[in-house]
Amino acid sequence: MRVVLQRVSHAKVMVDDQITGQIGVGLLVFLGVGKEDNSTIVEQMVDKIHKLRIFADQDGKTNLSSSEVQAQILVVSQFTLCADCSKNRPSFSAAADAKFAQDLYEYFVQCCKSKFARVETGRFGADMSVHLCNDGPFTLVL
Repeated sequence: MRVVLQRVSHAKVMVDDQITGQIGVGLLVFLGVGKEDNSTIVEQMVDKIHKLRIFADQDGKTNLSSSEVQAQILVVSQFTLCADCSKNRPSFSAAADAKFAQDLYEYFVQCCKSKFARVETGRFGADMSVHLCNDGPFTLVL
């Protein structure tokens, strides 16, 4: 599983010119599901994201977790994160097949809903347009 996590002041995802998910202050998660992933990995990843201290405290230090700032989360599936780019043409053979990836993506979203006050999503498998204002910028790869 690969995650690109961005701290944002706001973000939205659109499909066919319709907003499918939109958040204010929080986290934008691009999620790539690999063939070797499973529910345990999903649970560990969501727990890690929830506990990361990446929000500023009153002194401007990145010392607060998402729960301490009531961060919202926007989850967007992105199989291209599983690409092998060792050659000029990316290979996506490490990415999970669509049905398996969708099941784990939906489980990831379900796990997020148990930890975050507001969870929004893109649409699995759709051609999406993602708009964001990266706060910092602050981007992590997990």
